[in-house]
Amino acid sequence: MKLSTISLMAGAAMSTLIIASGGLAQDNVTVTVWSIDGANQVGPSDTFSAEFDEMDNGINVEYRILQFDEIVNETLRAYSTGNAPDIVSLDNPDFALFSSRGAFLDITDMVAASDIINADAYFEGPLNSVSWDGRLFGVGKYTDTIGVFYNKDAFEEAGIDAPPQTWAEFEDYARRLAKPGEGFYGATLSARGNEEGTFQFLPVIQMSGGSYENVNTEGAREWLSMVKGMIDDGVMSQDVLSLGQWDSTGTFNSGNAAMAISGPWEIDRMVEDAQFEWGVTLLPTFAEGDARSSALGGFNLGIMSTTQHPEAAFEVLEYMVAQDDRLFPEFGYLPTRGDVELPPSGIAQKDAALEVFLEQLQYAQPRGPHPEWQRISRAIYDALQSALTGQMTPDEALSRAQSTIDTIVN
Repeated sequence: MKLSTISLMAGAAMSTLIIASGGLAQDNVTVTVWSIDGANQVGPSDTFSAEFDEMDNGINVEYRILQFDEIVNETLRAYSTGNAPDIVSLDNPDFALFSSRGAFLDITDMVAASDIINADAYFEGPLNSVSWDGRLFGVGKYTDTIGVFYNKDAFEEAGIDAPPQTWAEFEDYARRLAKPGEGFYGATLSARGNEEGTFQFLPVIQMSGGSYENVNTEGAREWLSMVKGMIDDGVMSQDVLSLGQWDSTGTFNSGNAAMAISGPWEIDRMVEDAQFEWGVTLLPTFAEGDARSSALGGFNLGIMSTTQHPEAAFEVLEYMVAQDDRLFPEFGYLPTRGDVELPPSGIAQKDAALEVFLEQLQYAQPRGPHPEWQRISRAIYDALQSALTGQMTPDEALSRAQSTIDTIVN
């Protein structure tokens, strides 16, 4: 990965140009930004929006926080009634839905003329997620993936000297480490009935030879049986069925679980709050040497096609992109570009965890893109929930999901 520093001066220089140009500065326009940042923790969208709003450049920024489960439908409703924001931040697999319907502004030519945004610098997965029919409809906001956090102190106490490399080891270690009577679980994850559940389950399908179009694999059935058995036996908490990744990982962070499947957004919280030694390892595979996979996460930024202020909105977008070198140091997120320097933090645990997630990112596969991703994802997380709650066998749940997905894709 070739890395070089992105100067924070770009944002300041851009603001100076706006004022010098006169037009935008005199108009005093307002650009609205919608994102989930700020719902659980401070994030880039709320931070950068506030910074830009404080600049004396004639552009005001109004920021609105929406919940993860609400932002797609709320934005679609607003778009259909002519009340859409100027800029919205969406989970990357949802972007194709908006791009394919003409809801996002085509910014291909604006990016080509920009001194700040360089499309060639973006990683292939994030770039594909903001592209449609050969045109560019947004920029990557940040990317992430998932691995396994593990409690080194608990491992040492149990006589386990290395993190799990296979799913069989993951289950074996979780069962050996769990203390159900004391409220200490062997592992935690998010099997929630929403996109977070798909985000954690789809890599299992992929590493077992499947894809979002082919979900009923032998490995996926085995994994569902394994997790259900751990939930039934108290090795995992029943809460994994309802908690999102942030809250489920909180069980690990507070010292009440030995392992957690989660992402780099948790690193700063671990450094600040965890009262034990911890580490991160790659997602297990089904057998040693098997092909790896992980989820390609992260959000994108797009300008709605209904905006009345496309130039001003693009200036805000440029400012946010110019701050990409702050994503990991300040928020724990990975940039979607290969030309952003990630300097050592000086905190050994944080730097070691970053190296693991950067390696894991090499195996991350996108969710879609597909205009009907929400329906496909629902079929996947419904199967996850049905199998883990015992409403269906893993085969029944995945067969139903496959039937639904075949109807959508074909």
